[in-house]
Amino acid sequence: MARSIDYGNLMHRAMRGLIQEVLEGVQRDGLPGEHHFFITFDTHHPDVEIADWLSDRYPGEMTVVMQHWFDNLEVTDDGFSVSLNFGDAPELLYIPYDAIKTFVDPSVEFGLRFETQDDDDEEDDRDFDPPAAKSDAAPESKSAGTKKADVVSLDSFRK
Repeated sequence: MARSIDYGNLMHRAMRGLIQEVLEGVQRDGLPGEHHFFITFDTHHPDVEIADWLSDRYPGEMTVVMQHWFDNLEVTDDGFSVSLNFGDAPELLYIPYDAIKTFVDPSVEFGLRFETQDDDDEEDDRDFDPPAAKSDAAPESKSAGTKKADVVSLDSFRK
């Protein structure tokens, strides 16, 4: 019986471990310097916990920003919870790591994109622009001075 190494899943697990480690540092020490995160996640993931009005407003996926104001960051082995500000109304969210689609820190031009087998469109990841911010200020605001980010795409490693 032929067996093979599933490099795609191994990379996803390693990248999610990196996110966990970064968030654990932020939980312990706060955000250093100009670092901030754009995190896009699947709002339909069965373990995501967000307010009904947020899932109605952002069906499918949502991008949140951890920058100026966030509170109650709790990081676990499966995901993290955080309170973010939506138009001066704090909301607690729980986001499992396997619901994350992109994780970007534009302050250092770093980004991760989690490709799935359902992604049919081939995008050029070298010119990845982080999505517009959906929290941490007024809803629908965009972060000024956003830089391009280097994104690791697993598609180039697939046969």
